[in-house]
Amino acid sequence: MTEASARTIVSPAQLRTRRGRITYWSVFALALVGFTLAFLFPLYWAVTGAMKSPSELARVPPTLLPDEWHPESYAQAWDQMDLAGYFLNTLVVAGGAWAVQLAVQIPAAFALSKLRPVFGNAVLGLMLLTLMLPASALLVPTYLTVTDVPLVHVNLLNSPAAIWLPAAANAMNIYLLKRFFDQIPAELVEAARIDGASTVRVLVRIILPMSRPILAVVSIFTVVAAWKDFIWPLLVLPDPARQTLSVLLQRVAIDMPLNLLVAGMVLASVPMIALFVVAQRHILAGLAAGSLKG
Repeated sequence: MTEASARTIVSPAQLRTRRGRITYWSVFALALVGFTLAFLFPLYWAVTGAMKSPSELARVPPTLLPDEWHPESYAQAWDQMDLAGYFLNTLVVAGGAWAVQLAVQIPAAFALSKLRPVFGNAVLGLMLLTLMLPASALLVPTYLTVTDVPLVHVNLLNSPAAIWLPAAANAMNIYLLKRFFDQIPAELVEAARIDGASTVRVLVRIILPMSRPILAVVSIFTVVAAWKDFIWPLLVLPDPARQTLSVLLQRVAIDMPLNLLVAGMVLASVPMIALFVVAQRHILAGLAAGSLKG
């Protein structure tokens, strides 16, 4: 490979000089440290802020380290807010949203990609048009729908289904799945059909095993979105005993000591942070997957 075909911001000739190497690694180190601090400092501030007293947490200028450490704030927040019950509520909402969305979106993306129905492109275009609408514009019609579901006339308020069902129609996830399914060679599908495989068998035995990276991405996006959502659970779960963590933290914010409120926020964030740390490799692999090798 010639130098021209491997052109970068810093040329290989400059990197071979002592001054070039020092400049390159200095800039790289500064950028790495700067971005790391920008992402980790808010997390550090929340974790240590929960271990300060309420008066110290509200002090101006703020302290970088607590004058007195109060790690018991996390246990107090857990008990006083009954976080165990609300963690269970949120887990049910997020887990159900994940299951329902995959059950709807995978067949929809498979049909648009491999079955190619009549007007399939028009259907996909109409789905993508929904991404142009602000979420607030859909609140009222969606709320009216879940309070009186067409045909069956069931009221879904105070039921997790009020969150699961509207979330199933996620155009972005369907588009991501379809784009990935498009990369799977049609020859594999045709070979399976020649062997007598049904459409469902092709999906389960051929498509899904080869789509693990994008399935991981869609799953993570789905769980994170359901876990942190606030407006919609606030509307459709008016019973405090059925609400999620995000709604709880907003509801108790006025009466709860500031350090306990911050401790509750940190505890509510731990599962999603752990999920990202564990699954970040799958996120990058799924988003970067543009082709399949035979």
